[in-house]
Amino acid sequence: MEPKSAVKDKFFIVIRGKSRKGFSRGCIGRVEAEIQPGELMGLLYSAGSNSVSPKSGGVLQREDTYPLTCHQAQLLLYVSTASKRLELLCNPQLFSAICELTQGDLVVVKHKKGHSPGLVKNLMQIGRKENKDDMYMLGFEVEFVDNDHKLTSQKPAPLPLFSAADIVQVVPSYSAPLGLHWRDGQCGSLNRKAVTRINSMPNIGSRAHRVRGNHTEQRAVSQHSGSSPPVPLEVGSMVEVVSNSGVTVYGVIRWLGVLPGKIEEWAGIELDYDVNGCSDGKSGGKRYFTCKGNRALFVPVTKCSPDSRFVFSSPGSETPKPTEMPPVPPFEDCEDTPPIPESEALSLLVGKMKGIQGHINSCYLDATLFSLFSSSVTLDNICQKPADTEQPITCTLRKIINRLRRHGFVPAECVMNFRKQLGCDTFQTDEKDPEEFITVLFQKVLHMEPLLKLRSKRETSQGAYTFQIFLEKEQMGHIPTVQQLLDTSCMSGDLKFEEVPSCLIVQMPRFGNAYKMFSHIIPTTELDITDLLYNSPRECFVCGHVAQYECVQCLSDRKLQPGRIKQYCTTCNAQVHSHHARQGHSPKAFEVPPNVASDAPVPRHKLQLFAVLCIQTSHYVSFVKYGSDARSWLFFDSMADRCGDNQSGYSIPKIQACPELGDFLTLQEEDLLRTSPSQAPELVRRLLCDSYMFLYHNPAGSLSTPNHQEP
Repeated sequence: MEPKSAVKDKFFIVIRGKSRKGFSRGCIGRVEAEIQPGELMGLLYSAGSNSVSPKSGGVLQREDTYPLTCHQAQLLLYVSTASKRLELLCNPQLFSAICELTQGDLVVVKHKKGHSPGLVKNLMQIGRKENKDDMYMLGFEVEFVDNDHKLTSQKPAPLPLFSAADIVQVVPSYSAPLGLHWRDGQCGSLNRKAVTRINSMPNIGSRAHRVRGNHTEQRAVSQHSGSSPPVPLEVGSMVEVVSNSGVTVYGVIRWLGVLPGKIEEWAGIELDYDVNGCSDGKSGGKRYFTCKGNRALFVPVTKCSPDSRFVFSSPGSETPKPTEMPPVPPFEDCEDTPPIPESEALSLLVGKMKGIQGHINSCYLDATLFSLFSSSVTLDNICQKPADTEQPITCTLRKIINRLRRHGFVPAECVMNFRKQLGCDTFQTDEKDPEEFITVLFQKVLHMEPLLKLRSKRETSQGAYTFQIFLEKEQMGHIPTVQQLLDTSCMSGDLKFEEVPSCLIVQMPRFGNAYKMFSHIIPTTELDITDLLYNSPRECFVCGHVAQYECVQCLSDRKLQPGRIKQYCTTCNAQVHSHHARQGHSPKAFEVPPNVASDAPVPRHKLQLFAVLCIQTSHYVSFVKYGSDARSWLFFDSMADRCGDNQSGYSIPKIQACPELGDFLTLQEEDLLRTSPSQAPELVRRLLCDSYMFLYHNPAGSLSTPNHQEP
């Protein structure tokens, strides 16, 4: 077919379709001609050692491509792999910001298996143009902003080069707290190709300076205007503080009150960035909240103002709009993303607009998905099925998981699409219980067998996806542990697990926000289910030999460690129940597996806590363990703040590190039981008082899916 019309300087990236004549997903090309109907004649670019030269191309469908400017094409050509180019394109906000970077803008780059903040110094042309059709690649010369990076040699070392895909966050110059000292790792050397420094950054970045000017002008007007009343500030409010030197810092109020020796109200603020001289939440030797070191600032409340980056302009005022990119067409992503490594979790996930964005009563779903899939390897293998055999709703779930693990943020529209595909109107608009959603998720979406196999006293087996605690309040002490609640509920209902579950989700004895049986519950980090397994060896409570009897009445005996399951060998059973206070007990014999010696050691079966769902005032949040370290805990709230009103605004999700929870959970059980929630840090208190579901996994097991899916 003959070309219909010639085209000049139009570039594209292939986003879908099978490879043909050299064109595959993620490759960059230039349009040579437009062919009817909807076909392009393209020329493929390939990066060599010193230049990027066009190769012979071919014909491809327009719908399989995404248009690029020359500048965007040059930036993407320096990205090493096709998959990284497509990942960056899937984040249009970040890609647009990268395309508009100016000298002096703050960025966060991937560096040495971590992330480092730095200043963009120059845009670099990489390669040589040996032919007129060759193209330069474009990269960024970045200077790390940390006093520890001062060079010791007289001759300054060359600044490292980074591709667009190495940049994970852009902080425009109009909102960056200039003059602050960042802390991160040392910069290293780089094998540099032929590069040319561009003296001035491209004009596409001028938007930042225009916005900065308008932003400063609007702030000056708002500060000198007495017509509007001050906005009330409370714990959780996002604020900004202007220092005497004119530097603006941003953060979230974590504490309000009167400091010793002061008479006016002060605020304890967790800053967005490290600042020399700040603390980790202490003032005058006393702890008021907990955060990373060098991020806690204490100032009078009168010095705080609402964060102007998230304040809507008044009607009639002009709001600068960023340069808009055309929407990225959806495409199938074949590559599943593994769980986030512990070393990268904090840099990827912690902050505002992180996690899953909430919308219209979606917090039950947001908190559940984040708990199950953000960083736990427990449920990872359910995302490994071939995409072409899955139903659309399963593909939608995989895209949510991949986006969360790659970018640390899932916009509300993705989850709303998932809610719509669930097929029930109430899932789209109403708040549901997490246990109802979990059942639908595993049964209807993932087509998984029940997570639990329970055997009742009538010797019948039943499957379940969650375990609901049922008991009488009188059976427990004032402050129970999860271990005590599970043991008592199983013993009272004569229930046993037929096998060690890969995942155990335990629902506390409460009903939403309306009723909870206990004021607070102590988490059990290592849940021992050895004595709750059917037809499995168990240890005598007294002598340690293999047990043959169990007694429900002994469970609450104050002289026999109340709350612990009691099982006995034949001899100890007779001796214990010869006591006059226990002669009315009815111990029950159970089967012991054959060929088990009476003095054989009994292996313990323990599950590890990896997440907790909490509810307060009809709002669900979650705590998630993101690594093996005891302090590796995150707190997630999909609706931590709000920008705008209910009609035109949006929720601001937030994730924050919660090492104080790990510190609390490492205490001895006696110390945990003596701790008053009012004395615990804020987030620890919230977990103790608001826990709704505890999620455990078996480190030695994995979840499985049936061989055949439902049609």
